Amino acid sequence: MEDAGEMKTPYLIKVCGITNPADAVAAVDAGATAIGINFFTGSKRYVAPERAREIADAVRGRAAVVGVFVNEPLESAKAIAAAVKLTYCQFHGDETPEYVGRFQNAFKAFRIDDAHRSIDFDDYHCPAFLLDAYSEQEYGGTGRTFDWLLAREANEFGRIIVAGGLTPDNVAEAVDTAQPWGVDVSSGVESAPGVKDHNAMARFITAARAAFIRQTT
Repeated sequence: MEDAGEMKTPYLIKVCGITNPADAVAAVDAGATAIGINFFTGSKRYVAPERAREIADAVRGRAAVVGVFVNEPLESAKAIAAAVKLTYCQFHGDETPEYVGRFQNAFKAFRIDDAHRSIDFDDYHCPAFLLDAYSEQEYGGTGRTFDWLLAREANEFGRIIVAGGLTPDNVAEAVDTAQPWGVDVSSGVESAPGVKDHNAMARFITAARAAFIRQTT
């Protein structure tokens, strides 16, 4: 994987579920610090590794490229990460601490319902944790929110990325409430699954960046 120099940035604004180079470039041009590419074959936003490399190359050196995996066999995930030259791997499934520990730059995602006390953050040694809304049917991209105060409490365990139901209209409130290191959006800036609305992306990123700047000044 590529060197994770982007971790030095004071905050992360990630547009996930990118499925084509044009959307990737539009997100980064608008100020996104990371894009996410989904390698879970059960996702409506799945991208084959060979296509993912083309997307990643379109923004290489300008933003972090994050690969999203769900219970992917270890060697397969490693091969994809190397082929696409991912900056980070983001794990949304039931991956064990031992599995996640095999990756130098990993985000572990947890789905939150009404608490996070059952999550063993300390078992995972990651640059950041992503908190998403719980769903029995899907591993992410549901458009649902959760209690952002739980994310704020989770800051004691490390850098937190808030996901789940974020939109241009509520991301500032999410940042103000959760005080996270990062935010992650997918369905909230789409005209259809995997098709990004460039205007919505720009509005989301502008609102998120303004909220992060307020938080750090």
